[in-house]
Amino acid sequence: MDWLGGWLGGWFGTADFGLARFVLQRGIAAIFLLAFVSSALQFPALLGEHGLLPVPRYLDRVARPPGPTLFRWRYSDTLLRTVAWTGAALGLSVVAGLPQRGPAWVPMAVFLAMWLLYMSIVNVGQVFYGFGWEILLLEAGFLAACLGSNQTTTPAVTLWLFRWLVFRLEFGAGLIKMRGDPAWRDLTALYYHHETQPMPNPLSWFFHHLPRPLHKVEVLGNHLAQLVVPFFLFAPAPVSTVAAAAIILTQCWLVLSGNFAWLNAATIVLAFSAVATPAVPAVAPGGPGMPTWFAAVVLAVGALMLVLSWWPLRNLFSRHQVMNGSFNRWRLANAYGAFGSITRDRLEVVVEGTLGDPRGGGWMEYGFRGKPGEPGRMPRQWAPYQLRLDWQMWFLALGSPGLNWFVPFLNKLLDADPATLGLLRHDPFAGERPAWVRARVFSYRYTTWAEWRGSGDWWVREPLGQLVPPVSRGSH
Repeated sequence: MDWLGGWLGGWFGTADFGLARFVLQRGIAAIFLLAFVSSALQFPALLGEHGLLPVPRYLDRVARPPGPTLFRWRYSDTLLRTVAWTGAALGLSVVAGLPQRGPAWVPMAVFLAMWLLYMSIVNVGQVFYGFGWEILLLEAGFLAACLGSNQTTTPAVTLWLFRWLVFRLEFGAGLIKMRGDPAWRDLTALYYHHETQPMPNPLSWFFHHLPRPLHKVEVLGNHLAQLVVPFFLFAPAPVSTVAAAAIILTQCWLVLSGNFAWLNAATIVLAFSAVATPAVPAVAPGGPGMPTWFAAVVLAVGALMLVLSWWPLRNLFSRHQVMNGSFNRWRLANAYGAFGSITRDRLEVVVEGTLGDPRGGGWMEYGFRGKPGEPGRMPRQWAPYQLRLDWQMWFLALGSPGLNWFVPFLNKLLDADPATLGLLRHDPFAGERPAWVRARVFSYRYTTWAEWRGSGDWWVREPLGQLVPPVSRGSH
């Protein structure tokens, strides 16, 4: 059967995409590693047995989770941490290149294990895991199982599936923008976006203050990268390589201008599926063929994804396009998109506590790690790591339903719960229980150049009112 494996390798494999496989396998594994570490550190406080939205209570309430999960029959924080650290170890092994040294079934088993383990977390993560990059990572991890090992050539079918994923990711985001907000159509979206995005980074202030004509050029470039360039991913090399480079450069621009968890990093990694290079054995070795069983699995996965792609394809051309949604319980062939609408004004929820009389002036502010707070604090760089509490605070300020977790959050602050305080940057009471807490809404805007030079502040904020009036342990 060796001749058959060699023939299949020549027909279904390609030696020009060894570097693509190298980047895809290690890049996706690195993101899995980050996602698992994030879950190990944040999940128990947010969703654990004593979290803000406890998983056991959620599982008792729903008929069944949105997809398969190991926690369906039993959840404990210990089991969650075991799952998360096991997944992190698997991701680290691929980053180090260990499974790739074995036969094709070894990296396949590792990626499928990471896919199933992380899907178990996402499917009970509720609102804290309701982001497009979660299902993007799951779909990418499933496809990465079919990339082979150093003993095989890179399967061409798998690379086409990755390109189709990048196409849906980029083209879907472009369409949702054009359909969703006139600011994208008249090229004014970036008049607001750098200031009102969920979590600005250290350079966002400077991007916001670029000349407005340049903002329009940025938007036009974004439209080209998302609505035109993705079609060229399916062209022969070197056209596909140029298209991938354009997408990668656009994503690097987004990395510089904001914190979007691992969305941009994942897009950069996935775009390498269209990058053709001469074989570089020292960097991306590959065998002369592939086992017959592996070729059969790759073809079967290709056929499965072809069938499942009907739903996201129909969604792309629907007037009621869904953004970041799954059409099956296995989180495959999903719909993607981002920023279908642009917020014009920035609102922030500021959480405060006091040790004394709530009618007095002793209120002190809790500091969050990533979201804007004190006007003089420069925004920090967090991506590709995701601060899940901070992201939900942005949605809460926009008016999205969130009191089901926010009121428990305030109760945890009243109890000075160590796990909850560990999610924050600063506890003004150094572990002591406050007598009262409250939540106020402020409008935020960037300082001007003159204001920044004069005060050193990055933000100007004005109080608008209360979201939650002062509450104490005995008042509710």
